[in-house]
Amino acid sequence: MDGKGAHLEARSSEILFREVQYFRRPWFIIAIFGITVLIWYAFITQVMMGLPFGDNPGPDGLLWFLLIGFGIIFPALLVGAHLIVEVRNDGIWLKFVPFHRKMWRIGREEIHRHEPVTYRVLRDFGGHGIRYGAMGTGYNVSGNRGVMLHLPRNQSIMIGSQRTEEFDQAIGRMMTGRTLFIDTTGVMDGNAK
Repeated sequence: MDGKGAHLEARSSEILFREVQYFRRPWFIIAIFGITVLIWYAFITQVMMGLPFGDNPGPDGLLWFLLIGFGIIFPALLVGAHLIVEVRNDGIWLKFVPFHRKMWRIGREEIHRHEPVTYRVLRDFGGHGIRYGAMGTGYNVSGNRGVMLHLPRNQSIMIGSQRTEEFDQAIGRMMTGRTLFIDTTGVMDGNAK
């Protein structure tokens, strides 16, 4: 990552690979839905109907806070959160919505090495999302596969992918300056004449 210049929005470069990943695991959706329903039920029961919720009910102000924070904002953020990854001629572009406002770039000149990896989500990164762990910085949404980028100063960034091999091959093409052109007859190597 080139720090100050990392949030470049110019997108004139050809896209060699693009992947958009959402948090769509069934257990994840069920957990968010369950918490949201419980908070809404508590709010309606106590604040709207005037009946105490539970054996030791909290103040109405607390339920307002929980409703706004965990009954509306938190589920909206998590359900709408997604990771956009693009490999272009000039580098790898990332955006983790809603946490990044713009796409940011890891320049191709910054990448020393790249390799497909299998990781353990909890052990190596402490979970999904933008994480800092034993393997470096991780950007992952689901699964346990991705591409590890080795950068200067012993920095590593792991980007999770559901299409790891294709992602790694696109990085290889970007690093060597090769492109793929897709036409109606199939896939043709951009360097072939």
